Amino acid sequence: MQKLVVTGGQRLRGELSLQGSKNSALPIMAAALLCGEDCTLKNCPKLTDIYAASRILNCVGCRCLFSDECVVISSENISETAIPEELMREMRSSIIFLGAMLGRTGECTVCCPGGCELGPRPIDMHLTALRKMGADIRESYGKIICRIPERAHGARISLPFPSVGATENIILCAVTADGETVINNAAREPEICDLCGFLRACGAEISGDGESRIVIRGREGLHGCEYSIMPDRIAGATYLSMTAATRGEIILKNACAAAMEPFISVLEQTGCSIYASRDKIFLRSGSRLKAVNERIRTMPHPGFPTDAQALLMAALVTADGTSIFEENIFDCRYRHTDALVKMGADIQVLGKTAVVKGVERLYGANVEATDLRGGAAMVAAALTADGKTEIGGISHIDRGYEKIEDAVRSLGGNIKRV
Repeated sequence: MQKLVVTGGQRLRGELSLQGSKNSALPIMAAALLCGEDCTLKNCPKLTDIYAASRILNCVGCRCLFSDECVVISSENISETAIPEELMREMRSSIIFLGAMLGRTGECTVCCPGGCELGPRPIDMHLTALRKMGADIRESYGKIICRIPERAHGARISLPFPSVGATENIILCAVTADGETVINNAAREPEICDLCGFLRACGAEISGDGESRIVIRGREGLHGCEYSIMPDRIAGATYLSMTAATRGEIILKNACAAAMEPFISVLEQTGCSIYASRDKIFLRSGSRLKAVNERIRTMPHPGFPTDAQALLMAALVTADGTSIFEENIFDCRYRHTDALVKMGADIQVLGKTAVVKGVERLYGANVEATDLRGGAAMVAAALTADGKTEIGGISHIDRGYEKIEDAVRSLGGNIKRV
């Protein structure tokens, strides 16, 4: 088993170019199924989740060729419509292949997806929406069997919650459906806009992405294209948090400053100096951070992102004062707090609220990553701690970060994989 060994006490300084967005690349890889031609995706991150998605594509008959940060997906021939359970279990986002497969072949068999254990992730919204578009869906022995007798048809769909996955699945099925589909209370995340940008480059007709009402006018077929994946805003939040916690300074290149604004606006309250241009972000943190006075509430975009909650918390455990977090998206997103407390943090969790009282210092310890962002938060905390920290369970971290140890070392951090 691999682990990360971190010796704290070094201020992070330097420049870092952000990887492509995992949360954009995965639905866009699924969307390539719809084209029937070659799609070339640039700035595609090299992650275990990306490789899991490529295995799903290969399983159904596509060909995926990787070269550096570019992947070419050929979807001319689809030979299989059932995705094996072992592939579905590898990652949470695997359910996104349901809408794409229905849009391309009219049938698909899946099981419930895997990924980080962050509490219940019901896919009822996905299935209810697809039924409105003509899908016949039944469950049998843990499998979800979906068929559309003819071509899917447009529908007016109002989501009870702006679910990113449900919005993506509806879009993927709707772009080749007969007629117009309207999604009300749609998710507004930047990754939704990136997916729609890719689909438009393939010939789809979509408007309203980035707003709460998206309109899709179905086409009979799409064509291939060349497309560049947006930068990863959560990876950006990770390295900004690490730098802030270690009182360092960083220039993030290939950044998406506008998409990161909900996070940056909160991080600025800690006393960091932050300057952003279109594709670069500069941060300097020369002294101890200040606690954030207002309650930090995770919300759908454009609110504070749930994926950045653990990362900011790791920076604030040594801040001056008390910060309060309120997690409104996932039930089990405070699992990282036990590791931070083991390192000396003062955190009290009650339900969806976490009260973080800043301490003078943390201490190295042996901890175990329990999910992707929680694992990255442990790395951030370890960089500020006295002594050595060993972090196990790093397969979680590898799902979302390209060799996180190389990125941290390039900024002067003392970290190695063993």
